[in-house]
Amino acid sequence: MILNLRVDHKIADVQSMENIAKEIDDLFWQLQERYSIGEYIEISTCNRKEYYIHNDYISEDDDLLSHENQSIIIEYGQSAVMHLLRMTSGLESMIVGEDQILGQVKDAKHKAMKNRHCGRYLDAVFTKAIHVGQVVRNKTNINKGSVSIGSAAIDLAEKHMGCLDEKSVLVIGAGKMGKLVAKALAEKDLSAIFVANRTYYVAVDLAKDLGGEAILFSDLEKYLATADLVISATSAPHPIITKKRILDIDMDYDNVMMVDIANPRDISEDVAETGVKLFNIDDLREIADINTQLRIKEFGEAENIINEEFLLLKESFKIMEVDELLGNLRASMEDIRQRETQKASVKLADVDGSVKILDNLTNSIVNKIFFDISKNLKKAAKDENTDILEAAEYIFNFKK
Repeated sequence: MILNLRVDHKIADVQSMENIAKEIDDLFWQLQERYSIGEYIEISTCNRKEYYIHNDYISEDDDLLSHENQSIIIEYGQSAVMHLLRMTSGLESMIVGEDQILGQVKDAKHKAMKNRHCGRYLDAVFTKAIHVGQVVRNKTNINKGSVSIGSAAIDLAEKHMGCLDEKSVLVIGAGKMGKLVAKALAEKDLSAIFVANRTYYVAVDLAKDLGGEAILFSDLEKYLATADLVISATSAPHPIITKKRILDIDMDYDNVMMVDIANPRDISEDVAETGVKLFNIDDLREIADINTQLRIKEFGEAENIINEEFLLLKESFKIMEVDELLGNLRASMEDIRQRETQKASVKLADVDGSVKILDNLTNSIVNKIFFDISKNLKKAAKDENTDILEAAEYIFNFKK
């Protein structure tokens, strides 16, 4: 069974998501302790936290899954897989059609494979999901134009500040999200752009691409004092800008806008008490809704692609099940063949090559018997004839 545990922007604001993400981690580790889960992939982004689990022993009736928190979504089997396909296609993103989720899913799969907890089932599902995401983007206009959390943050800034020309912008964080912000800023006629990152040389690389200036993380106060717009997107576990910190800075609070697109948040809520216009991921929803309306006509074609690819995935799963059954059957037949050949060879003299002839004969018999069994079982799998498959498992004593 494939199981999906998640919380995302659709059902939780940024504050709730931070708290519920911890609950999902706790739930996963309780399941891990109970079932020794060997196959799982974790996805963690600024607006979602998910686990995909493959395990034949977890029951939908398990008391651990009968939680009271309605913000934790738990889906099984087909529903879990369909959600993943929709997600990689950009249909489940806050900014519909954004490309970043596809890279994030690839990274999650790569990490799971590196740490050896991505087995063949999740490998097949995620490989298909990544493929679907690519096909949807190639065959529809779902991602046409500039669509990302970074570009939405800039749209939000322009909505509240007007044109950003001649503004001084400070970008905190030069990771993937910081780069998206930088990409959206690249064509603006800014008076200055500064990039801060804990690893200085990373900030240098991004600032160079922007024609801006990299600054040391320890110099943040100096540049916060002169910034008109601050966009923060680090992976810090705790806020890096607080009310206490900026109260020591001589700055024009009422004319400063800060946009926090990190999760956990980089900027504490009390910063707004100083007069600074503070926004976070939740405030991007209006921009996201406008973006969705622009792309809604692409949904139908994307859904058609997803449904077609899902049917192909179901077929490949059936073949995987048959291959496992056939592997067990072949091994059993080969064991019988070798034992019986060994018994017969003792009774035969090998001077005329009779043992080799006998070995070739028995091997040929097994191959010919196995060929028809294999062909018919794979045909039954493609036709979704579960009665035949279950009967084969029972007859050959390979029932799980």
